[in-house]
Amino acid sequence: MWLLAAALWAACKLATLIVAPRAPTARTLAYLFLWPGMDAARFLAPTPPAPRPPASEWTRAALAVVVGGILLVAVVPAVPGRLWLVRGWVALAALVLLLHFGTFHLLSLAWRAAGVDAPPLMDRPLAARSVADFWRRWNGGFHALAQALVFVPLRRRRMSPRLALLAAFVASGLVHDLVISVPARAGFGLPTAYFLIQGVALLAERSRPARRLLRSRAAARAFALVIAAAPAYALFHPPFIAAVVLPMLRASGIVND
Repeated sequence: MWLLAAALWAACKLATLIVAPRAPTARTLAYLFLWPGMDAARFLAPTPPAPRPPASEWTRAALAVVVGGILLVAVVPAVPGRLWLVRGWVALAALVLLLHFGTFHLLSLAWRAAGVDAPPLMDRPLAARSVADFWRRWNGGFHALAQALVFVPLRRRRMSPRLALLAAFVASGLVHDLVISVPARAGFGLPTAYFLIQGVALLAERSRPARRLLRSRAAARAFALVIAAAPAYALFHPPFIAAVVLPMLRASGIVND
């Protein structure tokens, strides 16, 4: 899984670099090796220095590292082995907190403090007011990648916005299938189905009946979070937990049973 993820990440970084503006060698190398995001144009652009991030944002990112670490080293081993699916999901939540909400956010803060436009990959997704807003906030690096390499090229070929958007979500699903289902040797198509559901829901919420039903902010937020969370069982499916996540936890010494 890690080899596939690293190879795919490296290929995508190079692909985004090809269409990005030219930049000094040091900044280009920093983008390639010291930043996990995929918005090369933004990171490399000779823009005015980014605003210095507030202290509260540093605190929030550091807290995510601490909470993710506690979950991983203390809570995950405490989950009984018979509840292996719960253990795997807790471990995944811990890794997302530790990396995406914590370490990567701290890296974003460091770059912004140095004057580089490197927004956090996770931009408070729980505050999303729609499905579209959720996917702008969740893993902004992947959002930028899907936009640059799938949605925009298809629109240039005169594909309709709706079909181009669905194609971007299907492409995202296929990438996740490659990293999740291929190492598990099972569950093929489930991650792609998850992202297809997200694309269909995003289009549905823009329809006239949905706009009437989701008129209140609370209803729109609830709909977005339910759509993102409820089908997640298909994204990180049981074969992935059993064949990849649990062996990884055992190999790292986090659990022994």
